Amino acid sequence: MKVLVAEDDGNIRGGLVEILAAEGYGVVEAADGAQALTRFGAERPDFVLLDIMMPLMNGYDVLKAIRREDPVVPVVFISAKSEEVDRVLGLELGADDYIQKPFGVKEVIARIRAVHRRCTRARPRDDDGVFTMDDLEVSPDELRARRGDDVIDLSLRDVRILQLLWRERGRVVDRDTFFNVCWGYDHVPNSRTLDQHISKLRKRVEADPKNPTLIRTVHGVGYRFE
Repeated sequence: MKVLVAEDDGNIRGGLVEILAAEGYGVVEAADGAQALTRFGAERPDFVLLDIMMPLMNGYDVLKAIRREDPVVPVVFISAKSEEVDRVLGLELGADDYIQKPFGVKEVIARIRAVHRRCTRARPRDDDGVFTMDDLEVSPDELRARRGDDVIDLSLRDVRILQLLWRERGRVVDRDTFFNVCWGYDHVPNSRTLDQHISKLRKRVEADPKNPTLIRTVHGVGYRFE
C-alpha cells in the first residue's frame, strides 16, 4: 500500500511519513504541488494526503489534475485552512476527507485506516481474505479483528504479522522473515523493534496477553502460532 504525502512544510511532512511508516505503508514524498503531480503520475499511489497551500501549484489544482487521471483514488486534504467554504470546495472537487492542522497522531491513523478500508473494498477480489486464529477472526481488508462482539482495530503491519503467523502455523517464524515480510527488505533489522511491536499487538489480540496463545515466543528464534 503506497501513500503520496504532498506537504511543503518539512517538519509536518516528516511527521506524516513517520506515522505512515510505523503503520506499515510505503511512502512517496512531495514538497510542492508540481512535484506532487509528477510523483503521482510516476508512482501511482493507492491514496494521497494533500496539503492545500503549496508552492507552484495549490492542492485544489493538484486534486483536479489527479481526478482527471484517476477518479477513484482516495484523497485526504490536510490543511490549516479551516473555513467551511474551504472544506466544502475540497469535497466538491472530489476529496474524500479533510484533516485540519494541527492534528493528532490518532486522528491521522484513524483516517488512514478508514481510507485504506475504502480502497481495498473498491478492488475486485475472489475472496475477502478473512482467517481465524483460535477465537480471533481477522479481516485484512477492514484492518480489523473480532473476538465475539469485540472489534479490534489493526494497523497494516499488524495484519501482515498475523497473516504470516497464520500462513506458517505450526512452524517457527524467524526474526529475519518477520522483517522481510512485515517491514520490507530495506529495513535494518532490530530485535527490539520486533519484540516491542509483538508486545503491543498481544495486548490487543490475545485474550490473556500474559499467557499468549496466538503469538507464542520461541526463545532465540522468533514466534509461532500453533
